[in-house]
Amino acid sequence: GQGVDEPLSATGFRQADAAGLFLSNVKFTHVFSSDLLRAKQTAATILGKNKFCKDLEIKYDARLRERKYGVAEGRPLADLKAMAKAAGEQCPSFTPSGGETLDEVRERAKDFFEFLCRLAVDLEQKEQDTHGAASRSSGTSEEQFVFPWTNHCGETELNSDNGGASKMLDANILVVSHGAYMRNWIGYFVSDLNCSLPTNLTKSQLFSVSPNTGVSHFIIKLENGNLLKPGITCVCLNQGSHL
Repeated sequence: GQGVDEPLSATGFRQADAAGLFLSNVKFTHVFSSDLLRAKQTAATILGKNKFCKDLEIKYDARLRERKYGVAEGRPLADLKAMAKAAGEQCPSFTPSGGETLDEVRERAKDFFEFLCRLAVDLEQKEQDTHGAASRSSGTSEEQFVFPWTNHCGETELNSDNGGASKMLDANILVVSHGAYMRNWIGYFVSDLNCSLPTNLTKSQLFSVSPNTGVSHFIIKLENGNLLKPGITCVCLNQGSHL
């Protein structure tokens, strides 16, 4: 949750190191992290391993915090499940006293995602104003964005229906957040925005919580800067081969 702001454990730092090595050849243009300590340390560790952007500023955003669990925070998961059972409900839909509902978490995720889309549109507009559209077409070299998981997910998922987004990216954004929050964000992508999913993804995988430092990759396409209808393709979900 949010109320117990503990640092990473030794295992957590090893996982963050592994994620950093896994992503070391990916050139990010922006990095956003939850402002909770464990996420901040994870983001800093990942950037510390990166070959291109060790000095990139990490921006902290409270909208990326884990779901708030109220009276259940700081207690074992078994206690949360017992509270849900006593209320005649099940996790994760159960909301402890003082906690956030799933709808409230999703609203935070939606707000942050719309912020990212506006950021990308603004970047493209500035680029066009500065250099003109013609120079953009040759500006971004493919080797700057070396995604290590294409071997796991298949090139077809990376290249299908994204208009070449894998070759030229206006924004390549790393977001470091938390398991329950990300599950709600992905649910928003799928149910509200009709996100395209890998063909081999099962329903249980879709609604499972990511392992610590699991990597998910989404390609967002904004046709003509249209913020209302983003096209979203999931390349991989909760990738943990680096662990």
